[in-house]
Amino acid sequence: MNVVIHYNSSKEDAKRLCAELADYEVNSWLVKADFENSKEYNNLISIGLKIAGSLDILVNNASVFLPGRLKQMSFEDLRLHMQVNAWVPLVLSREFARLVKRGKIINLLDARIKGYDFLHVPYILSKHLLSILTKMMALEFAPDVTVNGIAPGLILPPPGKDKRYLEKLMKTVPLKRHGNPDDIANAVIYLLKNDFITGQIINVDGGLHLKGYGNGPNPDK
Repeated sequence: MNVVIHYNSSKEDAKRLCAELADYEVNSWLVKADFENSKEYNNLISIGLKIAGSLDILVNNASVFLPGRLKQMSFEDLRLHMQVNAWVPLVLSREFARLVKRGKIINLLDARIKGYDFLHVPYILSKHLLSILTKMMALEFAPDVTVNGIAPGLILPPPGKDKRYLEKLMKTVPLKRHGNPDDIANAVIYLLKNDFITGQIINVDGGLHLKGYGNGPNPDK
């Protein structure tokens, strides 16, 4: 499968990914688009179609993840997360369904949509919205386009943290370990191989969603 790679500011990382894919004899193309600029993201699907010749799959995995508590959250904080994490995936998915006609859409969510994240309120609200949109789009775009979601749990440390961050939290996971990117990739591949699944969100979190997320803004009190 060949890949159209979208990036905004991480051009060098995207170029390295292209080089890695070339080792597997996979063709890839780079497309730059700022998800805060409608003139750029509105045309992303059509540009991808033009340079690749065809599209079969759309993976919405770009995300903004910034700290923000309920008491301090501004409307601008909320707008940014909603636009990048929910609105743009909706726009891209609509264009995919309109132009490609038949294919599969995978949305990357967050296992914390089973509860709350009081440290990242704008972020978790945007992921809640994307989870609802995933199910609505599954109905709207049927029968020719399937739409599903993957909700990762403890997979990678957040920016500025290292593996010790994951190891500290492993005890909260029923399986008593953290996952890795391969676990997410395998779940995506499973959904891509199955033509009779749509509107589903798979939690890849070691069972933590069964216990729930977020014990309140001050869990130690």
